[in-house]
Amino acid sequence: MNNKPKVAFICVHNSCRSQIAEALGKKLLSDKFECYSAGTETKLSINQDAVRLMKEFC
Repeated sequence: MNNKPKVAFICVHNSCRSQIAEALGKKLLSDKFECYSAGTETKLSINQDAVRLMKEFC
């Protein structure tokens, strides 16, 4: 059973900041936390700058 605390990163569209925060959390803190991202409104696509940054880092 997984007892790690769950962390949710929330922003309006879940298309940039929360996606980056989730990726960084999973990369750097996966041994301590389960990381997720979400948004309060629907956006059709992820911000391409976020995709580029995550590819560079991860």
